[in-house]
Amino acid sequence: MRVSHPRRLLVIGAALAVYVGVAGLFLVFVSSMTGPSAGIGGGAFFGERVAVVALEGLIVDVDDLVRDLKSHRDNPAVRAVVIRINSPGGVVAPTQELHGAIKRLRETGKPVVASLGAVAASGGYYVAVAADRIYANPGTLTGSIGVIMQMANVNALLKKVGVDYVVVKAGEFKDLGSFARPMSVEERRVLQALLDDVHAQFIAAVAAGRKLDRAEVRRFADGRIFSGTQAKELRMVDALGGLEDAVDGAAGLAGLPKPPKVVGPRRKFSLVDLLRNELGLFGATAFPRALPMFKTPLYLMD
Repeated sequence: MRVSHPRRLLVIGAALAVYVGVAGLFLVFVSSMTGPSAGIGGGAFFGERVAVVALEGLIVDVDDLVRDLKSHRDNPAVRAVVIRINSPGGVVAPTQELHGAIKRLRETGKPVVASLGAVAASGGYYVAVAADRIYANPGTLTGSIGVIMQMANVNALLKKVGVDYVVVKAGEFKDLGSFARPMSVEERRVLQALLDDVHAQFIAAVAAGRKLDRAEVRRFADGRIFSGTQAKELRMVDALGGLEDAVDGAAGLAGLPKPPKVVGPRRKFSLVDLLRNELGLFGATAFPRALPMFKTPLYLMD
């Protein structure tokens, strides 16, 4: 008996729905077994363990990662946390928020170990210094202790094409950093004071986290990047090693056997990420969202 075309489509659609439903249940099950929301670090059956969280890419939105750290903080089965960092840095305030979340986790008595991957520079390193111990690979790029704000000046181009950019403002510095005119000496002074203040905050965080004198930190806090080996010599990191070494180190600090049981970072399914990976959407842009024209964020970036 032949099946009509519409009916065939209906059968195929029903089969796909069942497949997606089963796949969804599987993903929920895996998430409950491996994610930080699990009742006892991946289930009561598995016992005490080390949790691993991942900081990947530009630091802009850290809400999910902060929630994961809080979940591990409140989970009695998680005895220590390793934060795996692969980041060139990012916006100042989210970086500081993540730094504070790690410190709050440590205050509960749970050790935190930072594992630096390929790049953990600027804001990535700012996050790392909140940990009890830092591991880096010999070739890891780290450091870059500095602050940057970049703005374009297209005044000459606007004049060339005959565009007159008009600004009406209340407040002398309200259009500070405008792309339509050169920056004045006073405006540059204001911005430099701002960057110097945030740079001093960065230096203070490194000095406190690494137990170094601020004067010692200032000697290498000029924006330079270092290899993991160089950072070890400067006492910017504690040991050379990869993620496995960091996990074992966290277990040692928590009094767990080595190798410890580990709950890995939660992987979230995203249709947007799937399309990006499959179709190459958005390319390899460094900035995930448009930045307000006159409110350029301060960046801790390599």
